[in-house]
Amino acid sequence: MYYCIVKSPIGPILIAGDEEGLKCVNFMKGKKKIEVPENWQENKEYFREISRQLEAYFSGELKFFDIKLAAGGTEFQKSVWKALCEIPYGETRSYKEIAVSIGNPKACRAVGLANNRNPIAIIVPCHRVIGANGKLTGYASGLDIKEFLLKLEENNLK
Repeated sequence: MYYCIVKSPIGPILIAGDEEGLKCVNFMKGKKKIEVPENWQENKEYFREISRQLEAYFSGELKFFDIKLAAGGTEFQKSVWKALCEIPYGETRSYKEIAVSIGNPKACRAVGLANNRNPIAIIVPCHRVIGANGKLTGYASGLDIKEFLLKLEENNLK
């Protein structure tokens, strides 16, 4: 597995993947601290394009990522993550709306768990999922990061 660490306005981000595609985009600070496994190899060149796209996202120039994804997970998790990728930039959906969109309207809690286990933050936009009451709810990296990402997108719609 290759990795690199890129700077962002909200702290360092760990990016990892291999020939299959991108497997990990995670904030290195926040509630869920991430450490680089010893057997991973640093390779900034390998992630030049994703680094460029993330930089463009944070500057408000990019609203859709074009990256080959290869996240590991259960079929259910993958169906949730696919549904997350269909949430337009700058918009939000509730856990219930995601559950309905994947054909399992009673799976709101399971959708929340799949959201929490999303290994590819930002690109698989789990930050766009909010509570049914419109309030921000859990985010693995912390609500401050979720709020930052939502405001970033809202400000760049104008």
